[in-house]
Amino acid sequence: MATTADRILDSAQTLVQVRGYNGFSYADISAGLSITKPSIHYYFPTKAALAEALIARYREQFAAALKEVEDNTGGARQRLVDYAGLYAATFARGGRICLCGVFAVDAESLPAEVRRATDAFFDDQRRWVAGVLAEAGVPAARTSASAEAYLAALEGALLLARAHGQPEGITEPDRDVVRSVATTLIDALL
Repeated sequence: MATTADRILDSAQTLVQVRGYNGFSYADISAGLSITKPSIHYYFPTKAALAEALIARYREQFAAALKEVEDNTGGARQRLVDYAGLYAATFARGGRICLCGVFAVDAESLPAEVRRATDAFFDDQRRWVAGVLAEAGVPAARTSASAEAYLAALEGALLLARAHGQPEGITEPDRDVVRSVATTLIDALL
């Protein structure tokens, strides 16, 4: 059974991934969960504290998903394809986009601690992707920039999927914007 704090985080994550950091309030969470705003403040005294908790949980969830990608796949190319699948799966859940991608879009209006937590998430992702690219034989002088390009392509693909009104849950590779962008870039990088 989910705790009240977990239910608040679940609700907030959905709201952020669909509306953005500035597109929701504690009143939205309160109404959605039928709890009082003071109850939310008990667990997360500020919106910044809530955002930091969201990012910490998201980083843990992403790390666990990355472990599965590493454990269940073959070579570097397949791991990069499966990594893109994590982004596609996010979109398939109600047209959501990457939580930290949303925070990055709202960066100028975020509290400093939330910006730092967002940067830390992307640092994790850059390191992982760069490591896989290095394993695939991309020269060391290019792995960092290539990892940045790959992450930017995935984040951008989520935005394109949303902007184009791509139906949620698309699984055919030729109609899945995220996987299509990922495989095109993988072919260019490797």
